[in-house]
Amino acid sequence: DDFLSVINPESLVIKQGFAEPSLKDAVAGKAFQFEREGYFCLDSRHSTAEKPVFNRTVGLRDTWAKVGE
Repeated sequence: DDFLSVINPESLVIKQGFAEPSLKDAVAGKAFQFEREGYFCLDSRHSTAEKPVFNRTVGLRDTWAKVGE
């Protein structure tokens, strides 16, 4: 069947941000924690030296959202 019909169109989020200079030496397969966001890994297919791409592998639980409700 058409697998694209079941993919969430809101699942791709592209953000621009700032990171520690040491991340320029990141290698695929190693996990990094981005403060207050979650754990990410380097995308070995889409990253370049000029534009690294990190994919979130585990999000952090947002307990503050529940407190505000």
